[in-house]
Amino acid sequence: MPQFSLSSPAQTNASLVRFLNACHSRPVDATPVWFMRQAGRYMSEYRALREKYSILEMIKTPELACEVTMQPIHAMNVDAAIIFADILPPLEAMGLHLEFVKGEGPVIHNPVRTRADVEALRVANPQEHLWFTLQAVRLARKELDPRGIPLIGFSGAPFTLASYAIEGEGSRSYVLTKGLLMSDPTAWHLLMSKLSEMVGQYLLEQARAGAQALQLFDSWVGALSPADYREHVLPYSRRVIEIARQGNVPIIHFSTNTSGMLDVIQEAGGDVIGVDWHTDLDTAWQRLRPGTAIQGNLDPVVLLAPWPEVEKRAKQILDQAAGRPGHIFNLGHGILPQTPLDTVRRLADMVHEYSVTRAASLPVG
Repeated sequence: MPQFSLSSPAQTNASLVRFLNACHSRPVDATPVWFMRQAGRYMSEYRALREKYSILEMIKTPELACEVTMQPIHAMNVDAAIIFADILPPLEAMGLHLEFVKGEGPVIHNPVRTRADVEALRVANPQEHLWFTLQAVRLARKELDPRGIPLIGFSGAPFTLASYAIEGEGSRSYVLTKGLLMSDPTAWHLLMSKLSEMVGQYLLEQARAGAQALQLFDSWVGALSPADYREHVLPYSRRVIEIARQGNVPIIHFSTNTSGMLDVIQEAGGDVIGVDWHTDLDTAWQRLRPGTAIQGNLDPVVLLAPWPEVEKRAKQILDQAAGRPGHIFNLGHGILPQTPLDTVRRLADMVHEYSVTRAASLPVG
């Protein structure tokens, strides 16, 4: 089977072209692959840094954020890097007190609960308040350009950020978030308007700093019904994408637990629609407009299985894609901390190799 060593001169810019062509549903030489949370706790290099620094210290020190961004690039043949950051610093820039509490995760100490709380939030200038991520983007581009690997910037979407801001932490039922949405629509729309401007400008500045694609994470929006999404979220995600579109780079619109409303998600915009493992790829393509690019969609838990099972399930996804233009192989969510690095490395190589072999076996004409 062919090998895709990114250190080979013949492969210079192969990943860049492969990934960007897939974003635009153009033919590719091999299916591009990258993994959400490909830089993280499953890597020993990352854990070593975390023994010295907190998550926020790593995010807010551009040199460290760049180093973490590059760790998976040194370890495996993925076709894109994603900047090491977190979705929550924009909330901090807007006036909320963010802390990552050991054993609990992120906590907002002054959550948004009233209209007065919403009115107190500011739409901050990303260049001033999120400069560290923008600088990390610039540093990472210097490292990635000689390797021909594109860099993805990202942000949380307005609904997911609103949920964190209102709940103050992770949630299963989103009672407080839905409560504000239903009980005070004026406050809700003001909050979402501010978030959409903040997120849109943040993504745009990442593109201006050098990000070659952008991903909008709406990880929690699956908690809503399609009707609530359409009325209370879609206009604001659309506004984010309208602003970010000025950066002239592809936009990936990612959400989870939204298999029943992928068509509504697409109405908000995006060149690539992220699909989780609750929907087969071929079914997802039927629900989306012709020519839509799709990213996904292996269940992250599969990476904990023996290699033959990982390989079988990954091939099933590639078979569903059937070689059509516009598929970016990824997980349906982020890599789990207990995932073996060797499995991730083997999977990246297998996706490249199998997609080429599969294409070569198809009849011509």
